[in-house]
Amino acid sequence: MARKTDIPSSNYGEPRKFDPNFRGPVHNRSCTDVVCCVIFIIVILGYIALGTVAWIHGDPRKVVYPTDSHGQFCGHQNTPNAHKAILFYFNMLKCANPAVLINLQCPTTQLCVSKCPDRFSTLLDAWNTKNWEYYRQFCKPGFEIGSKSATEVIRDEDCPSMIVPSRPFLQRCFPDFITRNGILTVANQTLFKDGNNNERSVSDLKEAANQVTAVQQGVERGLASLLNAREIGMKIFEDYANSWDWILIGLVITMVVSLLFILLLRFTASVLLWLTVFGVFGALNYGIWHCYWEYDTLTGKPGADVAISDIGLHTDFSIYLQLSQTWLIFMISLSVIEVILFIMVIFLRMRLRIAIALLEEGSKAISHIMTTLFYPIITFFLLAICIAYWAVTAVFLASSGNAVYKVTPTDDACMYANLTCRPKTFSQTNITKVCPGAQCLFAFYGGESVYHRYILVLHLCNLFAFLWLVNFTIALGQCTLAGAFASYYWALKKPDDIPACPLYSSFSRAIRYHTGSLAFGSLILAMVQLARIVLEYLDHKLRGSQNACARFLFCCLRCCFYCLERFIKFINRNAYIMIAIYGKSFCTSSRDSFCLLMRNILRVAVLDKVTDFLLFLGKLLISGSVGVLAFFFFTRKIPVIQEEVPSLNYFWVPLLTVIFGSYMIAHGFFNVYAMCVDTLFLCFCEDLERNDGSSSRPYYMSPGLHKILRRGEEGATLGTTS
Repeated sequence: MARKTDIPSSNYGEPRKFDPNFRGPVHNRSCTDVVCCVIFIIVILGYIALGTVAWIHGDPRKVVYPTDSHGQFCGHQNTPNAHKAILFYFNMLKCANPAVLINLQCPTTQLCVSKCPDRFSTLLDAWNTKNWEYYRQFCKPGFEIGSKSATEVIRDEDCPSMIVPSRPFLQRCFPDFITRNGILTVANQTLFKDGNNNERSVSDLKEAANQVTAVQQGVERGLASLLNAREIGMKIFEDYANSWDWILIGLVITMVVSLLFILLLRFTASVLLWLTVFGVFGALNYGIWHCYWEYDTLTGKPGADVAISDIGLHTDFSIYLQLSQTWLIFMISLSVIEVILFIMVIFLRMRLRIAIALLEEGSKAISHIMTTLFYPIITFFLLAICIAYWAVTAVFLASSGNAVYKVTPTDDACMYANLTCRPKTFSQTNITKVCPGAQCLFAFYGGESVYHRYILVLHLCNLFAFLWLVNFTIALGQCTLAGAFASYYWALKKPDDIPACPLYSSFSRAIRYHTGSLAFGSLILAMVQLARIVLEYLDHKLRGSQNACARFLFCCLRCCFYCLERFIKFINRNAYIMIAIYGKSFCTSSRDSFCLLMRNILRVAVLDKVTDFLLFLGKLLISGSVGVLAFFFFTRKIPVIQEEVPSLNYFWVPLLTVIFGSYMIAHGFFNVYAMCVDTLFLCFCEDLERNDGSSSRPYYMSPGLHKILRRGEEGATLGTTS
């Protein structure tokens, strides 16, 4: 029986020949891509060395703890500032914007304190009064009243010239801005006295904080928005603290449902998948009806016809749900989604049976090798190690550097302003004589050594090594799963001929013989991803450019590299399957898999996107169902357990967490399933080329799978010729 391919063999190599000794994944194999394996090991050792160097030079305390003007950490244990965890700024008006505050480069004395001021006061008002005991805690340690006049104290910044009610944010004291009836206040006051006892408006503090930010961004942003973000962040954290157990229950439910869904596909793949399709359409129809009902109910109500653009941005999502326009947008969006999905189902209806047959076979394979469902845990663990190492190294690199001190004079006329200085010898220089009141204050962390000059290069090396290791971990998982599922397919009598521990055997072969090949494919992908990240960074930096040609060029480059990354992922995935089966090098396996797919291009067109579409619907159904259940729970619409619902500031915080987490869990389970289907498909194509179904050359596929796939192929061929 002659084997007919979709494309002439001369264009994409010759079909596989019958080999009576072939019984699935080759056991007698040798190491492949040894050179790349050696390079990969060297890079890993270099990455360890990079982490060691960063650990030697870096100090995470520079990121965790604020630093005062003397280079000491606030709140660090076993130091004089152990109980002083908050940074206080002597003159807030000298700080240009919040970014300067966070970067610790505000040109005023910075002192570690145990708490922020809670009242208005000035040095002149507190001098030699009963308020001095409270005021003196914000002066430099060791300062005693009477040693200097008040004017000298203000000039030398031994004490702050004024204090204002503040509250801690990011371990720093910020003025306690509150807007009441559209009026900006601090502790219910709109005016305060500065260090010279002159009355100033509270808005002066805000303008000083927003000045640079408003110029750079073109909008009024700054300290008020940061404090608002802090309030929102605290509420979100509180919501997580109150609902974490229910979020965990939702994710466990998703895990159980995903596992049952995959196992049930073995027996009821056709029913479940058609139910999935109709379930998605049913959910969309219900959503459209509900949106129309809400829209019809709100139409004509006072205040419900306000446009969303007039409302602006609010964190309370319930405000938008009271507008008819919101439900109209939801209804239109769901209608468009349903029309798109309906058209896709109409065009793919004849090919869904083929995909269902392959999914049934995949479910059987997984049920015989159940350990494959738990392999993503290993991948997750390895990825967690990679991410943790990269993050720690990045933090140590970012915190590398020595404390740099700058001359901070009382006025800008000093010729030594902003020059580097040394605190220990500063008093011995003539700077204090030329510029009375000038101080040598901590500015930032940095350095002029070779290490510090190339810190950006080290960050890029850290990122590249991270991308390479992440892609290698994913490639290892794909090759391991492919080898296990290939062992299932090439077992003539299933499950009797399936080798013992196929997953462990496949993992051992991948590590022992093909580390170099997996590293080779991962290297190519990592280089493309690094190029994409650099392009995204440059595009972000040049976003304000008015050069239309440059924007168009960046857009084209980003699109091209995105498509290139997708193509390389597709080639790598199929190459790893061929590596798991035949044990050849990466380039040879890439060529063989590509040629095999091109010789069966009609079958690829039939199965690839159809199975992806069905699996996507499965993930959508599982995450959507759990999301709907979570919505009814957190909005107290389930009477039976209404009293168990925790009190929340924003119900969407745990809801979005459950939906996103459910989708990621379902995605992890279905990724194993997708790898199984891809492996079985390549094995099926090889099976058709090697064998003809006779007693001497029997097919390894199940009879039902062969019958449906043959029928689908004939239907696709007839459709093409007509």
